[in-house]
Amino acid sequence: MAKIKNRGRAFSLYDIEVFLKDAGAEKINENAMDIFEKELEETVNEVVKNAKAYANYAGRKKLIKKADVELISSNLFR
Repeated sequence: MAKIKNRGRAFSLYDIEVFLKDAGAEKINENAMDIFEKELEETVNEVVKNAKAYANYAGRKKLIKKADVELISSNLFR
């Protein structure tokens, strides 16, 4: 599976905190943000892996299109 290379965090804790607060959380523990960051990274990796498979099936080796991601999200998040 293609993974985001370990360059530290894939997503900043600040951005995760803003996202969670926008979603309605008032306070977020840093450990909880670490877990959200890991889950978010795993979800993104799964979407990319599947989108690459759809792109490859469509004859595209390197280009993932919006339609590939939409196909994944319509199946993954229902």
